[in-house]
Amino acid sequence: MSTAIDIQKTSASKIFEVDFNNLPFGQITSDHMFICDYKNGKWQQPQILPYQNFSLDPSARIFHYGQSVFEGMKAYRDDKDKIWLFRPLENQRRINISSERLAMPAFPENYFMDGLLALIKLEKDWIPQTEGSSLYIRPYIFATGIGFHASPADEYKFVIACSPSGSYFSGKVKVLIEEKYSRSANGGVGFAKAGGNYAGQFYPTQLAKAKGYQQVIWTDDNTHEYIEEAGAMNVFIRIGDTLITSPTSDRILDGITRKSVIAIAKDENIPVEVRKITVSELVEASKKGTLKEMFGAGTAAVISPIHGFGYREKDYDLPELENSYASRFKKRITDIQYNRAEDKFGWRYLVE
Repeated sequence: MSTAIDIQKTSASKIFEVDFNNLPFGQITSDHMFICDYKNGKWQQPQILPYQNFSLDPSARIFHYGQSVFEGMKAYRDDKDKIWLFRPLENQRRINISSERLAMPAFPENYFMDGLLALIKLEKDWIPQTEGSSLYIRPYIFATGIGFHASPADEYKFVIACSPSGSYFSGKVKVLIEEKYSRSANGGVGFAKAGGNYAGQFYPTQLAKAKGYQQVIWTDDNTHEYIEEAGAMNVFIRIGDTLITSPTSDRILDGITRKSVIAIAKDENIPVEVRKITVSELVEASKKGTLKEMFGAGTAAVISPIHGFGYREKDYDLPELENSYASRFKKRITDIQYNRAEDKFGWRYLVE
């Protein structure tokens, strides 16, 4: 049975003000948003409203104790004007895993999927058709309950907002291997898509940018010997013909793109090792010439090739390959997302 959603349409669309051939990432918002409030121990009737500001009490606990989690998704339009999502139930599952870790209530699957589909259908004209563009979708939950006492809130707001967006990254990316600051710790919230995880990354990333790098490679919090993530993405390393990525843990996000890359690599008979990898192994492989590739994997960029890394005041360049794993994986994933190729995995989800 479908969810009853109260839909109030905007009286004046903003779409005619948008240059769809020159879209930044995540800066333009569409006309409507989906919202649902949690009060009195249960989720209330969901709504789709014109995109608008929120009014919050100054003591709302989001401001004080950081109860906030989010997801990142995209909607794609193919050349036959059909609209597709990519593994949306994985996002639905993961936002509740994140919520549980921050003592927030789970959001029902039917509310999530019915609200998401209703919003996308309403905003279908906002889905770009230019190559590499998509409708970025941001589901998130935050604490609205009031009070300065340090405890979980009793009220929350679930929101889905949309942004027509172009490509996330452009140009060559050089990264700095971090040895002082940590993204997350054992027993912490690194595996959750909690807002505070990203806030804590900004300062070390600014320091890296001041040194001429675009991003940080995060290492383990205890010894800083093991490579874990690349900026806000999972990281993959190719040594010889073998693809290596860190196992998920309390500290590492269970990335949907990460899982997709692993599945595609296995499908193409590319050797994959899900194991810990040390910085010293990476440096040694670079010196030997067996380090072929590094790349980040995440929803926003899909695949972001890394062209070099810095470690202890020394830079290491990666070779430029004609037929890189990074380009192969990105093409394979985006061809599925845009309905340009067979989807043998069942990842593509038609919005009807």
